[in-house]
Parts: sequence; structure tokens; C-alpha cells
Amino acid sequence: MRELPSNQLDPRIKNVWRISDAIWIVIVFLCCFVPFAIAGVVEPAPWITTLLVVEGVVFVALLVLFLVVLPPIRYARWRYELSADYLDISRGIVWRKRFIIPFIRVQNTDTKQGPILRAFGLSSVTVSTAAGAHEIPGLDNAVADQLRDRAAELARLAREDV
Repeated sequence: MRELPSNQLDPRIKNVWRISDAIWIVIVFLCCFVPFAIAGVVEPAPWITTLLVVEGVVFVALLVLFLVVLPPIRYARWRYELSADYLDISRGIVWRKRFIIPFIRVQNTDTKQGPILRAFGLSSVTVSTAAGAHEIPGLDNAVADQLRDRAAELARLAREDV
């Protein structure tokens, strides 16, 4: 089996993941909590109070899991490497995934930023093939631009060799 790719993401991606996950957890929590809280105010019932307590405990547990436990593990498992012939991506915590993307198959390379990535000075690089798109999140803007341009150049050279 091949060695893992050598390049890691920018460490600031951990904070981006934390903020994104916190936003989604809070939105889902509010969508689940508020209707039962309103129902509990309108017509109090013991089962509603119990349900609200359980929702609160699950909310806190999810915050701890997604904001404290998972980001360092996720960061340690995310790796990529660009060689002359292919892009190698390895990721995953429980289900490990490994992608070897030959440049002869690459159709398009892009960079993108959302508002949270932009606030941290990070970008994501997407490499598209006919089979789908593969994203490398959380690279410094300059590194992302270099990686995108190098991957596009290697894809162009691979097509010329055919």
C-alpha cells in the first residue's frame, strides 16, 4: 500500500470547521427545540419538559463532539499530494477514503471561498473529472492558487501527451 500523502491542510481550517458545524448544530437545535418550547408554554406537560431536557443534553453533547473532539482528528487525517501524474487525496475519520486522480482525467480546476473561509484567508481547490469533483478544503489563498494552477497545467500536459 502507498504511503499517505505528505501535505496537510492549513491549521486554520479547524476553526472554520468549528464555526460551520456550530452554525448548523444551533440551527437544527432551534428548529427542534422552539416548537416544543412553545407547546410547553401553551399547554404544559411533563413529557414536553423531559423532551426539552433531552434535546438540551444532545445539543451540548453535539457541540462538544463537533467543536472539541472531531476537528483535530479530522485535520490529522486530511492529506493531499500533487505529483506529475496524479493528485492523491486521503481523508476520513471512521471511513477512510483515498482518491488517486490521474491528470489525464481532469477536466477543470477551481478555487472557491465562502464567507467563513474568506474571513480566515483560506480557499478550497476543486478538481473535476467526468466521474465527479474532489475538493481540498482549507488551503491558504496563495497555496490554493498555486495548487489550482499547477493541477491545470499538469492536466493540460497530460492531454497533450496522448
